[in-house]
Amino acid sequence: MTSFTVNNQPVRYRLSPDTPLLWALRDASNLTGTKYGCGTGHCGACTVEIDGRAARSCQVPIGSIEGSDVTTIEGLSRDRTHPVQLAFIADNVGQCGFCIPGLVMAASVLLKRNPDPDEATIRASLSNLCRCGIHPRIVEAVRHAARVARGEETIAAGPRPGIDPADSARIVPALTPPPRP
Repeated sequence: MTSFTVNNQPVRYRLSPDTPLLWALRDASNLTGTKYGCGTGHCGACTVEIDGRAARSCQVPIGSIEGSDVTTIEGLSRDRTHPVQLAFIADNVGQCGFCIPGLVMAASVLLKRNPDPDEATIRASLSNLCRCGIHPRIVEAVRHAARVARGEETIAAGPRPGIDPADSARIVPALTPPPRP
């Protein structure tokens, strides 16, 4: 059995130590925010934080991180108030959204290590692929998040996860056919 902490919760996986962390998170822990992209570690959709480092979870066997601390997008901030999450929402970074969790995780690790990164540092640290071509917006959002994290700016919190039933589509009563003569 392999044991480590995921999003501040101790976890013991009854999986082969060779199992990629990505699949342990998605299949055994139902943490599906970490995305499967390429499976080779190139795209970064599966990026998580392991002991303070950004890591491509598809390339990390769970047996190699015994005793480690793992943070996924779900554990970054349940109410979406992390500066990177706020900046990505405020700056309309997402397009299709598939790569966003990995980018958010990579950016959050970067800002922990470097609270004032320049554009070159951001681009080098966020080597994640985005097929939609949003890289210029990503750079600006990370710079925005850095200013927020340093207390130079604020961003109003985005909507909480989920949809309040009162805000969902209104139920229209079924039309009843007119009575027959």
